[in-house]
Amino acid sequence: MLEYWSIGFQSNFITPLLPSSITPMPADLTRPVGPLVIDIENITKDYVMGEETVRALRGVSLQIHKNEYIAIMGPSGSGKSTLMNMLGCLDTPTSGRYEFNGKNVAEMNDDELAAIRNREIGFVFQTFNLLPRSTSLRNVELPLIYAGIDPDTREEMAVHVLHEVGLGDRMNHKPNELSGGQRQRVAVARALVNKPSIILADEPTGNLDSKTGEEIMALFEDLYQRGNTIILVTHERDIAVHARRTVHLRDGLIETDHAGFIPELDLVALERP
Repeated sequence: MLEYWSIGFQSNFITPLLPSSITPMPADLTRPVGPLVIDIENITKDYVMGEETVRALRGVSLQIHKNEYIAIMGPSGSGKSTLMNMLGCLDTPTSGRYEFNGKNVAEMNDDELAAIRNREIGFVFQTFNLLPRSTSLRNVELPLIYAGIDPDTREEMAVHVLHEVGLGDRMNHKPNELSGGQRQRVAVARALVNKPSIILADEPTGNLDSKTGEEIMALFEDLYQRGNTIILVTHERDIAVHARRTVHLRDGLIETDHAGFIPELDLVALERP
């Protein structure tokens, strides 16, 4: 039989006072952090565009532990998308150090990087990125095929995780037969099926209406309480408030990094040009 996640948590966090338009997370729903998963030190990223060099990241250092729930925020051009690509091993830094579960990413070859992306990082994208002609079940099985899991085991794993995200009755539906929220749930199930070290979500509610977006964020909260490590990349304060830690980027540098969502810092940072 396959072994899946267990539930259990305790409080070690006090939620700051938030504006009435934002619903704060209960103080007793923050999990204690575990071992270090991501350790980046002074990473930079330069892009050469003709005769000009654009410095997207200018020396970013960040540590992320197991069981954290982090929102990475920043205005357009702040470097948050570049940082997301670095964290997801989709790109490599120009300089600096990045260790994932104690292994130096810079020393990995293409096959090792692909294995990290497949087995250790669960990606959730704004546009879902589902195969249009495949059922929910087959979409969720896809990472397991690349991981070399045998057909019976991968179907069992995919069925289990689809039930976990509330789609047990939609396993044989194709994306065009699902609502936007259901499609995003399939994407979340696909991200979870390999039991990754982190879930990396890029604007996961960007293509959803507000009600469906809240349902997806409730799903992320449930996943967090089961022991998953979640990194959200977003510019929406109503989404970031669900996280237990907020990191703000500006001009390729970390401007603030603190627990919770603090209005005096975060609303000002979001609204400042």
